[in-house]
Parts: sequence; C-alpha cells; structure tokens
Amino acid sequence: MNALNTALQQSTQETTLLLPQQLKQKLPLNDALARQVAQQRQTIQQILNGQDSRLMIVTGPCSIHDETAVLEYAEKLQKLQQQVDQHIVFVMRAYIEKPRTTVGWKGFLYDPQLDGSNNMQLGLEKSRALYLKIIEMGLPIASEILSPIATAYFDDLLAWGAIGARTSESQIHREISSHMPFAVGFKNGTDGSIQIALDAIQSATQPHQFLGLGQNGLPCLLSSQGNPKAHLILRGSNTGPNYSLAEIEKIKLKSTYLPALVIDCSHGNSAKNPLLQPDVLMTIVAERPHTAVRGVMLESHLQDGAQKISSAMQYGQSITDGCLGWEKTERLFLQVADALAAQHLAKTA
Repeated sequence: MNALNTALQQSTQETTLLLPQQLKQKLPLNDALARQVAQQRQTIQQILNGQDSRLMIVTGPCSIHDETAVLEYAEKLQKLQQQVDQHIVFVMRAYIEKPRTTVGWKGFLYDPQLDGSNNMQLGLEKSRALYLKIIEMGLPIASEILSPIATAYFDDLLAWGAIGARTSESQIHREISSHMPFAVGFKNGTDGSIQIALDAIQSATQPHQFLGLGQNGLPCLLSSQGNPKAHLILRGSNTGPNYSLAEIEKIKLKSTYLPALVIDCSHGNSAKNPLLQPDVLMTIVAERPHTAVRGVMLESHLQDGAQKISSAMQYGQSITDGCLGWEKTERLFLQVADALAAQHLAKTA
C-alpha cells in the first residue's frame, strides 16, 4: 500500500484551492446586484417563453484573456444596449473555460497569466472579480458550463449558460444543468445531430440526484428540481449550417417537441469564418417571423480575427476562435435593431 501511495504521489500533484463559499465571501455579490441578476434571468426566461418579443443576443469574445479589453468591450456593449433596448437584450459572453479537441490553453480560469503556470487560484479570483465588474455595469453574463466543479464558484453570477456540442451528451452536464438557477442551452452535436441536444433538454428539465461539490467543498448528494429553462442551440455541424428556415422546418418535422431556439452564428453556421457571422445573423432576423428564434450567439471582440499567445499580442483580439471586431459588430447590431423595428411595425399595422 505504501508503494502504491508513493507511486500516486509521484504521478500527481495536488494544490488546495479556496472553497466556493470562501471565494464568495471574499468577493461577494451584494443584495442589489443579486436582485439585478435575478431580474435579468427572468427577462431571459420571458424571451425564451415568447412573453418578451425582444431578441436575446449573447455576444462577446470567444474567450476571456485580458480583463482590460473585456471591460472596454462591456462598456461599449452597455452603451449600445441603451440605443436598442426596445428590440434587443444583450447578454455578455464571458467564457472563462475553453474545451480543447486535443491540448491547448484551457481558458482564463485555468491559466490567467497565459504562461503555462496554471495558477487556478488566481484564475478563480480574477474570474469572479471580473464577473462582478461586468455585472456592476448592468450587463447579464453568459458562460459555458464545462467543469461541473467550477459551477459552484459562479452559479450566483450567471444569467445564462451553454452546454457545448461535445458535452451535450454528457450525463453529468445534463444533471448539473438541471440544478442551475438560470436558463441553459444545449448545442447540437458536431456531426449535426439534433437528437443529442433534444435528449439533453428532456433530461435537464427533470429532477436528478447526483454526486456533486457542496459550497463547503465536501462531496455531497445534490438534488435538483429540473431546469424548465433548458432550450436548443443550433450551431451548425462539420458538414454545414442549420440556421435557415428550411433547416428549422426539417427539424420540426422530425421532432415531436421543439423547445425554444437560440442560433449560434459562429462555428458550423459560418464555416468558422467570423466575418460571415453578419450574413448569418441578418438571415436569421429576416426569417424570424417564421422561425420564432428567441436568441442568437455571436463571437465578437474589439478587433477582427484571432492570434496566438505570444509576447507581442494585439490588444482586443481573441486568442482562441476568430471574432468579429467591434466596429462591424456595432454596425451589425444597429442594422438588426432597425430590421426588428420594421418587423414590429409591419405586425402591428
């Protein structure tokens, strides 16, 4: 047994982190902001239910890596929100974890210094502090649910969550989603399979009992009531897009139940070309009276494109998937607001 323990110690290294309740005490969400987050969650739910006719747009960098640039983006987005509030509700994309097909930088939560030091304690603190600053600006926050353990540190801050194409089939992610107090969208599989996401939604809406991490850091039995806010995200596939009216009609024919729809303008729907996202979004908006799409997702940052991690990186440019720059993003969202306004006038005329 001693030899086995020695071998395990040699092959693994453990670093103790703050408990979820400790981090929340260190960086608390005050009562006023907690009420704001609750109201934002309710607004998103009303949009998904069709009670609020505005379009939800989840927009922001593919992933966070520079707090200063992210806060500048958030400030611009909040100012734009005031201009388009009648027809659009923005949710700030603030992803701190990135799934990797093989290896690579796993996100701000894991390696906030971008140097391979993997200072996750610092990542936890910086991520929560940054989230609080964005919330203080008045914006709701969106993130991907990737590590089930990480949810305990941020579940009081998020207004919307996404389950990625590679994890929609994961039982633990379905269980965790059933436990979250905010709307969660499930993406279709990378091969285009819609059934994977529909099965996940059905599972997430039901009660579950499962092994999880408590706020005190101890393993515990978590009992969920089910998440009635689970919905479908169409993100295209390896073989092509699935955002058009024709594709949505095909899905309706094959499905006995189609939950609320959110469409990702990136990934398979734009052939991984960020500069094609405006074409995708304007098509979605034009067809919205026939599709009842409730929301969209857009990868957007201060600068177009993407770059590799280096000692001379461009400010405001993604280090993961390529993004649409802010000037193009702002122009696009103003066009969307005008198109939605015209649709509203036509409907009420």
